[in-house]
Amino acid sequence: MNALQIMPASTSSNRVRYLEIAPEHTGQRLDNFLLRELKGAPKSLIYRILRTGEVRLNGGRVQPRHRLQTGDVLRIPPLRLAEPDDRPFHPPSGLAERLRAAVIYEDRDLLALDKPAGLAVHKGSGVDYGIIEILRALRPEEPFLELAHRLDRETSGCLMLARTPTALRHIQEAFRDGRVEKRYLALARGHWNLGAHEVNQPLRRNILRGGERMVEALDDGKPALTRFRPVSLHATASLLEVRIATGRTHQIRVHAAHIGYPLAGDDKYGDAVFNRTMAEGYGLRRLFLHAHSLNLPLGGREIAVSAPLDAELKAVLDLLGSAKPRGHSSNLSSPWPASPARGKRSFKR
Repeated sequence: MNALQIMPASTSSNRVRYLEIAPEHTGQRLDNFLLRELKGAPKSLIYRILRTGEVRLNGGRVQPRHRLQTGDVLRIPPLRLAEPDDRPFHPPSGLAERLRAAVIYEDRDLLALDKPAGLAVHKGSGVDYGIIEILRALRPEEPFLELAHRLDRETSGCLMLARTPTALRHIQEAFRDGRVEKRYLALARGHWNLGAHEVNQPLRRNILRGGERMVEALDDGKPALTRFRPVSLHATASLLEVRIATGRTHQIRVHAAHIGYPLAGDDKYGDAVFNRTMAEGYGLRRLFLHAHSLNLPLGGREIAVSAPLDAELKAVLDLLGSAKPRGHSSNLSSPWPASPARGKRSFKR
């Protein structure tokens, strides 16, 4: 049993089905496996049948994050799914061209992109399509194409996609084992005075603030470790190189804001006055967070890719270096004194 047949709504499946996990799916998360295999099933349905125990693995209940192993037997409950929309997806021409130009590396196992800012990696939560849907439409001959990891919608830079199940498994294992090195460039408010600084602070997601779902630095959250290193310092803002040892949602943005150095252009966790200054004086219209390099082991070789800052971010740095923001004839002194973490948490150095 290595193929899953999903009945359309008009011929609703009225029996339990069992699926034996094939070797190429070893190591994949159960929720991701079901989301791909149960075409047409909304995420809410997938997580409901997992939560209620209707999905069973080897006869028992299982968490969505459980990783599959060869030979596992998965119980699929009777499902009634909507008729799939067979109309082909045609990505907007502008986006299609941008993604074609964004490819920075490609081989038999993987595809690496310089992801544009403002584009989600996949559809969902009000987003009709993302990078993975566009690329699948552009490459209909690809038998397999999956995201190997994720970047926030507002973040740009290096993004890896796997072209084979084996490559996907190996890349995900490398991320899980901490053998992937991802480096970001971020612009933070004010003059950074912490030197090389490590933030080891748990994060908890999906906290409602004013009706918006947020991530917060709370001691009962999941472990999160971020390392900051100054690259260039200015009165108004500081360019930092950032490495993360964990991959929590919005991790860099939340940790930076929590220690008093919110990122430029961050409209969720940032400083509105600082963001307005960066927009009006320096032309920054987006979040200044860019995944500039990614190194990982794959099949006995080391894959290293890098993506330079785009023209907009480079122009911001040029203006900071000249100390002459747009529309100003004199240097702009910083209205934000450099400040460490506001006394709420303690951090490792």
